[in-house]
Amino acid sequence: MTSNRKMNSCKNCKEAVNGNYCPNCGQPAKLKRIDKHYIIQETRDFLYADKGMVYTIKKVLISPGESVKQFLTEDRYRFVKPITFVIITSLIYTLVNYLWGVKGHVFVSPFLRIEAAGSTAIGNILSWMTKNYAYANVLIGLFIAFWIKLFFRKFGYNLFEIFVLLCFVSGISILFLSVCIIFQSITHLNLMQAPGTIAGIYLVWAVGQFFDKKKASSYIKTLLAYFLGGLTFAALIVLIGFLIGVIIKH
Repeated sequence: MTSNRKMNSCKNCKEAVNGNYCPNCGQPAKLKRIDKHYIIQETRDFLYADKGMVYTIKKVLISPGESVKQFLTEDRYRFVKPITFVIITSLIYTLVNYLWGVKGHVFVSPFLRIEAAGSTAIGNILSWMTKNYAYANVLIGLFIAFWIKLFFRKFGYNLFEIFVLLCFVSGISILFLSVCIIFQSITHLNLMQAPGTIAGIYLVWAVGQFFDKKKASSYIKTLLAYFLGGLTFAALIVLIGFLIGVIIKH
């Protein structure tokens, strides 16, 4: 006897579904409506101590090398995704800087000391970078990743895996600078470049630990990679500014 029961297909992978979940991808056959319970659960999952934002911050802050290796090779469930993490931390920094930032004082990493040059094209670009330090760090990270890949090529990590590493550690340094802005606003202490220097030290320590925490050469090569990455990016900015200036004059 032929069954008249209608066979549904998964809306995600198009596999035939004869039950509550897709046998291929595991997606529910019928999604529940989004309500307040869904929003509460999503928020809890994001902030929950055993996974999500709190877990990611704790792990990457205390043991960045092992934590990022764990994300790359073992467990991608409990960590916030690297791009999401750096975007969220950048948004937090932007909001904190807008609400509590002290005019005339911008925390700048020792690898990115910027002075705006009047109203020139280069000056406008650098001025934007100074005001949007978090996003500028992400852009510079692409160049730093190239140099790290070059210096640590024997470890076999590709450029994208190294960029993931930089997203995580940059996100932590951005959060640290956000806390420093709030602290300076409350205490009215002139911290000047100290927070940027501390963030830079953390970045070098975190990346060096990822490759070989027992060798001083790991930290020296990381420092050099940061310097050359920033220098390469600065050279590109100067070139773009120069070309824009030439185009405007003509």
